[in-house]
Amino acid sequence: MATHVYISIAGEDKILRFILDPENGALQPQGEVAVDGGPAPLAVDWKNECVYVGLRGDNTIGTFHVDPRSGDLSLAGKTPLDADPCYLFVDRTGKFLLSSYYGAGKAQVHALGESGVAIETPVSVQETEEHAHWIQTDRSNRYVFVPHTMPPNGVYQFVFDSDTGSLTPNAQAKVAAEDGPRHLDFHPHLDVVYSSNEDGSTISAYRFDTTTGTLEAFQTLSTLPDGYGEDNTTAQIHIHPSGKFIYVSNRGHNSIAGFGIDGQTGELTSLGQTPTEPTPRVFNLDPTGSFLYAAGQGSGKLASYRIDQETGALDALEVKEVGARPMWVLFIELT
Repeated sequence: MATHVYISIAGEDKILRFILDPENGALQPQGEVAVDGGPAPLAVDWKNECVYVGLRGDNTIGTFHVDPRSGDLSLAGKTPLDADPCYLFVDRTGKFLLSSYYGAGKAQVHALGESGVAIETPVSVQETEEHAHWIQTDRSNRYVFVPHTMPPNGVYQFVFDSDTGSLTPNAQAKVAAEDGPRHLDFHPHLDVVYSSNEDGSTISAYRFDTTTGTLEAFQTLSTLPDGYGEDNTTAQIHIHPSGKFIYVSNRGHNSIAGFGIDGQTGELTSLGQTPTEPTPRVFNLDPTGSFLYAAGQGSGKLASYRIDQETGALDALEVKEVGARPMWVLFIELT
């Protein structure tokens, strides 16, 4: 089993490929793929056969087949859109591609054809409001959530039909949220969801009702150290596969904020902040939870860290040049 790493570089119209060394976290270059249109969000299907690329410069979704041995990407097709997608997610049946649209203020679903390419006409479109930033189903594949930063400052909640791909507003269509929720992440064991709150520089914890598919906030903590008064916004949020830790990127303070998670209640405790590259818009953890990689949108560099499995602390490893405007870090495990 090899872990392949893909980093979209929007400013240079390419996706970089690496293989991760599981001993030391080093990334071994495997070349790059030219991708016109400003590649930004990346998503992979559940069989690791297709990578989907949001091309925000020309309003399309690119579908790439993944070579099962080398991890190389080959273009299978492009799907034209009427707006630029900021987040992509393949539903858990592998039949549909979900997408959210920050400027257009909507969520939509495309069926996937036999070759894995998204079919042009969406099977479902839900108009929400501006600043729709993320979209995913829960583990049951029955419910979909779309957080929005300020305004409207809330999380839209939908029921998802995995047979037809239809999205329907939940009975409680939107939950009010503090500080502009940007991205969410689900706890791997508990019925708890966490959000990175862009406008308030905070992280929130929500109880997830698996019967109704709705969220209820129960805790919010700052992602910044006490006394910090400069401008800052949060970006991505990623939970450790053990469910013991969760991390949020700070843009302005330029750090990764870490939090411990109570294994019974899901409550958070701050672990402090680790300095990283300027404007860490995107970061991710490898599938084993051994390493964290943060891309500096302001520096064009990627910083890597070893994660202490007992404390969640980040130990800095190396910093390497990756190119202008890194926009996503994706891991795929291939045999």
